[in-house]
Amino acid sequence: MLIGREKEKNILLEALSAKSSQFVAVYGRRRVGKTYLVRETLKKHFVFEHTGLAEGSREDQLESWQSSLRAYGLRNASRAKTWIEAFDQLKLIIKASRRTRKVVFIDEIPWLETPRSRFMAALEHFWNGWASERTDVVLVVCGSASSWIVGRLINNYGGLHNRLTAKIYLQPFSLRECEQYLKSRHIAMNRYSIIECYMILGGIPYYWSFIKPGLSVAQNIDQLCFDPVGQLVGEYRALYASLFRNPAPYMVVVAALASRRIGLTREQIVAATQIANNGMLTQVLDNLIYCGFVRKYYQPDCRRKNAIYQLIDPFTIFHLQFMAKNSQQDIHYWTNKLESPERHAWNGLAFERVCIMHVEQIKRALNIAGVASSAYAWIAPPTEDGRRGAQVDLLIDRDDNVINLCECKFSRQPYLLTLGDEQNLANKIERVSQDVAKHKSIHTTLVAPYGVEKNAYSDVIQSVVSADDLFTV
Repeated sequence: MLIGREKEKNILLEALSAKSSQFVAVYGRRRVGKTYLVRETLKKHFVFEHTGLAEGSREDQLESWQSSLRAYGLRNASRAKTWIEAFDQLKLIIKASRRTRKVVFIDEIPWLETPRSRFMAALEHFWNGWASERTDVVLVVCGSASSWIVGRLINNYGGLHNRLTAKIYLQPFSLRECEQYLKSRHIAMNRYSIIECYMILGGIPYYWSFIKPGLSVAQNIDQLCFDPVGQLVGEYRALYASLFRNPAPYMVVVAALASRRIGLTREQIVAATQIANNGMLTQVLDNLIYCGFVRKYYQPDCRRKNAIYQLIDPFTIFHLQFMAKNSQQDIHYWTNKLESPERHAWNGLAFERVCIMHVEQIKRALNIAGVASSAYAWIAPPTEDGRRGAQVDLLIDRDDNVINLCECKFSRQPYLLTLGDEQNLANKIERVSQDVAKHKSIHTTLVAPYGVEKNAYSDVIQSVVSADDLFTV
């Protein structure tokens, strides 16, 4: 059962019904459901399917290609010596097919380009010199190494420049889609618990597929992440190794970014990692953004300069803060952390990330979906004249001269504001008014699963976004 993905499914179906040959690239991080989407939508139209080998040499890749050719009807296929020859063999399968539309699906295509393989030259020759001249070929390529897809296909300035007819960046599930997925598997979980799971697993369908009915969130997480044979115990290293040929600098950068809630500037990253401030760092940061691990934003007082890079991938944050620290291999680690100060501090950080990933839902709840805006975290240090420092979880800076100052609170009951909360908010409003936008109105917004408890201090909140709002389309 295909949950959500209506827009992406329609792109594939439009390619299938087109009157000309189509070249479609599908990309997104590991385990997000790219292969499943393509197979569920187009499988019955496949005339050829092949998956690249993660660690294969050029010879291994060509031998595996030969096996796929035989599986799709080219019984006497010999192993090609070059990729040009390999694509010539593919042409024979396409020519022999009686299907009106001939779908060729190449999965994990980045792995096929091994050193000195000349794979890209052969792909270019196949598409430009043959497939594009026909009217019946639908070439769909897919890869978890999003940086490769972007660099080698989408931003190709050689022979494949502007040759893609469609591209699909498959993003993680939203909270609503995770809820639909659980319902499809007859797993009962309330929205607070779904958010709690999302704070750890993000919206990666593969991770959610291991959630078991009858277990609490903590029991499920213990089983997945802290049991020595848990399905996600080795996922962190496998995740980065599958996306990047040299994962070490990427893991160093994300570890540095995990140390600061609102993110780091490029200069701060250099200082923290000792990685040279050159083109390689640019590539690392760009690739982390392409793969959805990091977001790049600008503070309002330094537009287009001193960009801030913020780690937003829930699983990466959870691994670095908890899984990597389970030195005693406690199989009940997460259950035993339920009431710890460390867990409560993490709740705030993780819920902020969920809110950042659902800014559009927050804007719809505030009836400002149609208003152009930018969203960012913001921090101001104490000043020499005695003003207190301030840190804001989420600012929605709107083009209609309003800023929504959002406080994100992960609470099991309606959030009860205190005198301290009121004073803290007053300071944040003052600092934002003085330092961000002197001529904009500041609207305070509370984002909390169960809203706000009415009391003497709750009037300081002008609008409330609840869990139900975060689960809208």
